[in-house]
Amino acid sequence: MPDEFRSVRAQLPPQVEDLAAAFGDPFIQIEFLRLIVNGEVLEPVLVDAATAARMVRPYAWLLDRAGAEGIKLTSAGYLPPVHVEAAVAELGLAEEWIGSYNRESQTLPVWEFRESAVRLGLLRKYRGQLLATARGRKLREDPVALWWHLAQSVPPHAADDPRRHAGLLLLAAVAGQIGGNPHEYVAGMLWRAGWTRSDGTELDRWEARDAALETYVVLVRLGALVPDWHGSGPDRPTADGAVFARAALRTWPSAS
Repeated sequence: MPDEFRSVRAQLPPQVEDLAAAFGDPFIQIEFLRLIVNGEVLEPVLVDAATAARMVRPYAWLLDRAGAEGIKLTSAGYLPPVHVEAAVAELGLAEEWIGSYNRESQTLPVWEFRESAVRLGLLRKYRGQLLATARGRKLREDPVALWWHLAQSVPPHAADDPRRHAGLLLLAAVAGQIGGNPHEYVAGMLWRAGWTRSDGTELDRWEARDAALETYVVLVRLGALVPDWHGSGPDRPTADGAVFARAALRTWPSAS
């Protein structure tokens, strides 16, 4: 491996270095490291308050919706219809799904988003209630701190290796604003890292997206990755998303 890439690898955060090491082929390692360099992952990350507030608005809205009293869930553990309808309207989710948008069990974007907020430590379920956590209440008052909390929390810390690698690869694709379909990139690199279907064949782009689902949901809700809901075009990383992905790759997992 050329010295310049050895130097890059030596500067990588441990979790990104572990991923680079998973590629046995040095040429694949160089390809990955080149994307890291292009994504400026080793450079300092700054985010201004206005950008942070705009990006975290969906999570801030959900924290406001829970409020001080929380939300009483249905007997089956779902959000009541009034909150599902509000989420669809306020966050513009109608283009992502079909249906009446009033039952969480049948409105996947709302359910995935709510579960994301729970996994991220912003909300918790307790005795049939959906409540803001102490951390969630504190972060709601500071958009920049909330932005950094989200960056430090993806991929999920408890994720197994395939999901962790898929999430990190998706972040690398967004940071580098890769051309083409980022999920196809993730699928190909998972294959090169040794992750396959049970029958030993390569994952497709949809399976790769599902492997990175927890990270994908956060990126989409923040506007870091813009899906083509109406056609077959690739999901498109944004400039703000590249900064967020760079922050996530530099800081995950957080020490807290």
